[in-house]
Amino acid sequence: MSYTLYVGNKNYSSWSLRGWLAVKLTGVPFREVKIQLRGTFNPDNRSFSPSALVPALHDGDVLVWDSLAIAEYLAERHRGLWPDDPVARAWARSIAAEMHAGFAALRNEMTMCIRERVDVRPWSPGLVADIARVEEIWNETRRRFGKGGPYLAGAFSLADAFFAPVAFRFRTYGVTPSGAAADYLAALLAHPFVTLWEAEALAETEVIDADEPRVMYRDKLAQRG
Repeated sequence: MSYTLYVGNKNYSSWSLRGWLAVKLTGVPFREVKIQLRGTFNPDNRSFSPSALVPALHDGDVLVWDSLAIAEYLAERHRGLWPDDPVARAWARSIAAEMHAGFAALRNEMTMCIRERVDVRPWSPGLVADIARVEEIWNETRRRFGKGGPYLAGAFSLADAFFAPVAFRFRTYGVTPSGAAADYLAALLAHPFVTLWEAEALAETEVIDADEPRVMYRDKLAQRG
């Protein structure tokens, strides 16, 4: 077993963060290769990923791309990545898949930029709905399955890996959830794997304008003076 994971810029690449957390959860040492993203599709990346996107996991002759596929591939080989209880595990898989497939407004209007802090309210109706749904997921999951620890299903799992980029987005854009979701947000941002990724993101110097909130919202922020 020898894993190599290709990731993008840590300040911006939310999908890379999910794949990276999945590999970290295995406890197996792995080789990390960082690819410089440039805000546009790069066909040269097909040398390591059929989609030319990150993350991409290499395990000997096995190639797995897409963060959810990487998560499930690793879960088949390592215990404890999903909750042990089958009811909690089904729920955790469902909310991770929902996060993976949806929340278009959240992705497009609150790009992950870990080093930034900016308030771009008023938010669009679609974004308000996405934020409300995330808060609902966090509160309900904690109520149903969170008794064994501070994370969604108690112990840190792949479900938390899929919401880690949302935690960074919420902090960047000043989203303050209520109820158990507020405590969960703080716990997720304080997890050692998450803080390690953050430290490495803050050490980066590259700037991708397409993912910079102060570029995306230049006109709105200028109107406020």
